[in-house]
Amino acid sequence: MPTQITRRGGLVSLAAAFAIPSEAAEVSESFPTQPVDLIREAVTVAHGNFKRLKELVDARPSLSRAAYDWGFGDWEDCLGAASHVGNREIAEYLISKGARPTLYSATMLGQLDVVKAFVAAQPGCQRIPGPHSISLLNHAIRGGTAAEPVRKFLETLGDAGSPVAAPITEAELTALAGTYSFGAAARDTIEVTVAKGQLMFARKGSDARGLIHVGGLAFHPAGANAVRIKFADKGLTVHDPEPILAAKKIA
Repeated sequence: MPTQITRRGGLVSLAAAFAIPSEAAEVSESFPTQPVDLIREAVTVAHGNFKRLKELVDARPSLSRAAYDWGFGDWEDCLGAASHVGNREIAEYLISKGARPTLYSATMLGQLDVVKAFVAAQPGCQRIPGPHSISLLNHAIRGGTAAEPVRKFLETLGDAGSPVAAPITEAELTALAGTYSFGAAARDTIEVTVAKGQLMFARKGSDARGLIHVGGLAFHPAGANAVRIKFADKGLTVHDPEPILAAKKIA
């Protein structure tokens, strides 16, 4: 292969012709996918830190569509985060930067015609929960005055709210709390704790996930309604929907 090419005015090297830098810039291990830490930060700040979100998205507009799995497939994107907390300013900014509008963003923003069209086109969609199992009706409530017509419409449907969790006593929750092991590695442990009357599940070094009781000491993690975590015989099993993990209580 020739190392020089002819250009008007004489010869020039291939590197100069194609502007190849003498030292390549450092490339992330995740390239060409977005760095996970950056995605997590974008989704986190989309709940309410507009200044930081704008810095991130203005620098890298594709982050307007970033989605993060908080655990068990509880996927949340930036627009979903802004929508379930009722942050209109952030939601509208994200859409202007390329975020894809959804039933949940339309509900929070008070777009009644859009919500009605969704329900007419896909009957029962009002029952599908958003991130963290937050109901469509709750998105309308978070939308405030502007979303009042949507809230009233959803209330007429009768099933757009969150299902009621099965009852469980504080003593039962406390008895389930502890450390569970499923292997020999340092991270092969699960901490089950109780916070504000709810069981919390966290693998060592990962985000804690709230568990919603469905009856018989079986739970589903917030945002993952098809997953089951079952407690029995001083242990727990995780099903998604087939069994994927079994752990024994060690403390």
